[in-house]
Parts: sequence; structure tokens; C-alpha cells
Amino acid sequence: MVDRGASALSPPDDWPAHPDPVLALNRMGSFDWDLDSGTLHMDAQAHEVFDVRPEDFDGRPESLSVRVPSADGHRLDTLVARAIKDGSENYGTYFRVRRRDGTLRWTHTQGYIRRDGTGRARRVIGIVRDATQELGDIEARRERAFQDEALRRQTDIVQLTTAALAHARTVDDVVDVLQDAQGLPHLGADGFVMSLVEGNRVLMVAERPEGSFVHGTRVSGVDDDYPMSEVVRTLSPCFIESPQDFAERYPSLWQRLGDLTVKAAAYLPLIAQGRPIGAIGLFYSDRHGFSPDARNVLLALGSSLAQSLQRAMLYEQEMDLAESLQQAMLPRTIPSVPGCDVAVRYRAAPLGGSLGRDIGGDWYDLIPLPGGRVGAVIGDVQGHDTHAAAVMGQLRIVLRAYAAEGHPPATVMARASVFLHELDTDRFATCLYAEADVTTGVVQVVRAGHLDPLLRLGDGTCRHVPVEGGLPLGLSAEFGSLAYPVGTLELDPGSMLVLCTDGLVEEPGADLDDGMRALADLVASGPRDVRDLADRLIEVADERRGDDDVALLVLSRRALDTPRVGGRVRRHVAPGDSRALAETRRMIRAAVRAWGDEDHADAVELVADELVTNALMHTEGSAVVTLRFLSGTDRRLRVEAEDTSSALPRRRDAGDSGVSGRGLCLVDTLADAWGVEARGGGKCVWAEFVMPHD
Repeated sequence: MVDRGASALSPPDDWPAHPDPVLALNRMGSFDWDLDSGTLHMDAQAHEVFDVRPEDFDGRPESLSVRVPSADGHRLDTLVARAIKDGSENYGTYFRVRRRDGTLRWTHTQGYIRRDGTGRARRVIGIVRDATQELGDIEARRERAFQDEALRRQTDIVQLTTAALAHARTVDDVVDVLQDAQGLPHLGADGFVMSLVEGNRVLMVAERPEGSFVHGTRVSGVDDDYPMSEVVRTLSPCFIESPQDFAERYPSLWQRLGDLTVKAAAYLPLIAQGRPIGAIGLFYSDRHGFSPDARNVLLALGSSLAQSLQRAMLYEQEMDLAESLQQAMLPRTIPSVPGCDVAVRYRAAPLGGSLGRDIGGDWYDLIPLPGGRVGAVIGDVQGHDTHAAAVMGQLRIVLRAYAAEGHPPATVMARASVFLHELDTDRFATCLYAEADVTTGVVQVVRAGHLDPLLRLGDGTCRHVPVEGGLPLGLSAEFGSLAYPVGTLELDPGSMLVLCTDGLVEEPGADLDDGMRALADLVASGPRDVRDLADRLIEVADERRGDDDVALLVLSRRALDTPRVGGRVRRHVAPGDSRALAETRRMIRAAVRAWGDEDHADAVELVADELVTNALMHTEGSAVVTLRFLSGTDRRLRVEAEDTSSALPRRRDAGDSGVSGRGLCLVDTLADAWGVEARGGGKCVWAEFVMPHD
């Protein structure tokens, strides 16, 4: 208390001031402090406030210093001295009083400073009162407001965490969300660790910040004396409200916490369908205890996290099943084809842009065929689910079977469409089937709503090859449009044929034609090795992060070391299909040249054209033209034209002005031999050419 020292002056005549009875009735004590003499007079209620017996108080302010804690006394003296010095009329403040039993209570004082004519302070007259109840009410309101705010923050934490985990589809996604820079604010903690249960073990899978876990506890047993193990074992949360609580309940763990400034912790079991799937521990460096509301909010947080984890685990199980199904449906191995280098790749679709893979119906296949031929297939079943993968597997096997039976490419595609339609599924599929004769380089292509193939030539240039196509598989059968046009291209030694699904081309917001041009540029500038090129294309697809899966097949033709005697090319020609006739001529010319008989190329092409034209004009239905080698001592090349009519062709004299009747004469003149064979319900007209020996 301020000590003005003793004075020789006598107290004023009206000293001490008499307290108003109203003050006493309101339990307020009064005092009169003569600054000149330093004498302090207190009434009975003031003695009660300071808990001082009247006989024990000597009237000096400093005698009360034992009742006022030093910090409060210093603050009070400073306040009174400043008020006296700066001319203030009054002052007021709260301070604590230590009662005789040692307990503290809050007190409020208010003083009025009386001055003389010169402005000098002469007396301080004031009141003191017990303010314990008053400040208690204020503190209670503050505490309630603080708790309400804390509860609101905790509720927001649950909402933020739930929102952040809403798009997490895998366990890794959940871990990434929690370990993200915003993970701790979402959880409302200074640090956390999360574990998953695997059998009788508790495995640590996430922490934030790094080093939040206790060394040696990354893997623990369910029966170990650790809080994570305990909540898994008991399915009950564990709240640690102080360092002392931590040290008493888990002494061995507390000793190993090291530099972690943990003042409180909450360990929550992650329960799904009545069984523990994991646990999370939240650490706080500035928290003391957990109110019932805070505990309920944390339990809600644990429930939300457990639901996300369970959803992620179920999704991963479904994905594992789907991927296993898809891998079983795709070819286990790609057969080796003499004269060809082949690379295949499959890339599953990403989940939402960054996070995992989705299952789809894309597929590839390579089918060895008799006569040095090979069938290359690329396809895409509509949808991204296990049903799409299942349909894909059935369709791949059926298409492979039809091709292996020896059906022409157009027939293979038509029958596959009928099969898919009869599956009674709402899915359709796009597909491209390319049948290549490795010896001649002739490739017959059938397209069912799929992307055109890409052809990279030996000089490195690349272009997409337009192929007239039909409806997707399933739809063509439903709408009765099973006629698939057949395109022909030549694959020279060193050239590459690139077949892919639209996941490699399409990009959101981009035109498909632009995507095809970009892919052609990428193939042109890519590696010459088929495997390296396939890896590069898939790498670019990953970088682009497209939302569709990708199937890719790259086939490159090598030059054979020695010419092979044998081989066969076949083409189906429908009535009125002038393009098919032109493609047939081109196919035959390319095959004859590839087999090393440049001199006979024109003659063979002309004879084949006459045989096919004859079949189309004089019979009903289509014709099938086949060019193949015959085994034997002579190297003979045979052209066959099959139709469904049993009527035999007749050689006629056309006369000088006749238009018809010259066909068989031409065949007889150009071929070394020709004839007719019965074939089931139809016939085959053939012509043979003796090829020169090397």
C-alpha cells in the first residue's frame, strides 16, 4: 500500500468520514486515508473485507501489505500514486486479498481524492467490497463462452474433416488427406498418429508432423500396454487430460515421448460394423482436459474417419477383385509371331485425377492364324465397372475363336456383334480387327465404331489410315446392319501399325481430330523399338491424366531372312462394292510382289479380277477371293474365287463386237492352269501360275 509517512499535522476536524449506513447494508466497507498524517481509518465492514481484527490493525496502510499479494499490492500502489500525481479525482480497481486461512478472494476498491485549493492531494475517501461472486460470475460467463466457442470449433472440425474425406476412395487417399498441410487444422490437434489393425497387430500408417509417433511403436500388438492398443482392444476411447495423467497411466510410453510437448491426448478407436479397423491418437500442447461436449465431438470425428476408412477398404477390395477379373480376361502372354515385333500395354483409368485406378472394358489381343497370318484386336466395352470387364472377357474370347476358325475379318466382326447382342446386356463395344499377312505385308482392317489405325512408315512419317467402318458391336446386330467394310493397307518391313483405344487420344475440352494428329506426331517422333514406343505413349497418357483407361497394341513388321514359300490372303467382296474390288486388286498385287514374283503381278491381278467379277455377275450373293501358295515341287500361286452357286462357268466366243464372253478366255490365256471345284452348296473357280525358282 502507498505509505506517505507520518506527519506532525493533526487529522482534519471531520476525520474520519462517517460511512453511509447504506454501504454497510450492502456489505461495503469504507475507509478514510489522511495523506498528511498517513493514518488509515477503516470501518468494521472494511475490516471484514480485509479479514483483519480491529485490535490487530494499527492504522497504518503498510500493515495491510501482508493481506495483499505482492503483485496485486504493487499494481494497486502504482494506480493510486498515478491518480494522485496526475490530478485525478478518483480511481478504482480489483485486487486480491489473502485471508487469515491463506485463501485468496477478489476485492474491489474505489477511492475519491480530496485536494486543497492548490490542488495538493490531502485525503482519500473510499470503499472496499468483496468481489468474489461478481468476478466468479464474469469468469463463469467467459468460461461458458470459451466452451461454446471450443465446441463450435470442434463441430467445425468434424464438418471439415468429413468434407475433406468425402472424395477419398482408397486408404492411401485417406492418409494423404490427413497428412496434407491442412490435415492438422481439420483435426484441431497439434499432432496425430493413425494406425490400422491387421490381425493381432496395430500398424502405424500416418503421422503429422513427421516424428509424432513414439519410436518403437510403429508396429505393436493388440495386447500391448499402449493407448492405441488399449482402444483397439476395448473399443473405448482414451482421454489423457494432463502430463501427470499420461505419466501415471502409461509410464513406459511417457518416458519415451522425448521432446514431444504433449499436455493432453485423445485416443479414439475406429470402429466399423462393430469391429475395430484402426485407431487415431490426437495430441495437444495447450489443452487441459476434455469437457463432455468435446469428448462427444471427438467421438463423432472418430466415427466419420472410421466410415471413410471402411469405405476405402471396401473400395480397394472391389478394385482388387475387378483388377484380378480384368487381368484374367486379358491375354496372359502375347504369342511370338515370326516376322513381327509386338508390344501391348494396358493402363487403368485414374480415379478423379490423382488418386488410384478405375476398372474398364478396354482390351487387346494378338491371334496367330494359319498361313503366316496374325490377327490384331483392339476394343473398348462401354462402361467402367466389373460388368464391363466381364463382357470384355467374353467378347475377346469369342472374337478370338471366330478368327481362329478361319472366317474373313468382316465375318469375324459380324458374328462378334451378334454374340454381344445375344448376351442380353445393355453394353456395346467398339472394336478394330486387323488381319495381317506377315509375308506379304497385306493388312485387312475391319472397324466397328473404333478409332482408325495409325501407320508409321520406315522413314519415320506417321499418319492415321481412314478405314470405312460399321456400327459398334452389339448395335450393328440390333439394327440389322452387319455388313462391315474391309479396308486394306500395306505394312512394309520396318513399318509400325499402332492400334489404341480412345483413352490415348481423347482429352477433355479437346477435339478428337486434334488428338489424333497429336498422337500421330508423338508416334512419328517416338522410339523405333515397339516396346519403347509403347512405354512412351503410356507415359504421356499418365502425364495427361486422362479419365479413361487405355489399351494399346503396336505391331512392327520385320523383313524375313529368306523368302517363304507359302502364305495366304483372302478377301470378301459383296455385290456392288466397287471399293472392295479395288482393295482386292491392291491386296493381290502387294502379295504377289512380296512373294517375289513381280513379273506375274499384273497377270495375277487381272485373272483374279475376272474371276471375282464373273462370280458377282452370274451368281447371287457375294464372292470370296483367296490367293495362296501350293505345296509341291513347283512354286505355284493359286487364285480362287468362291461363290454360293452350283452353276458351272462356260467358256464362250464373244465374237468381234461382243462385250461378254472374254473373261474365261483371258483366264485361259494368262494362267498356266485353271478349273472348277465343287464347294458344299457352291463352287470354286481357280487359276494357277508357276512362279520362277530363285
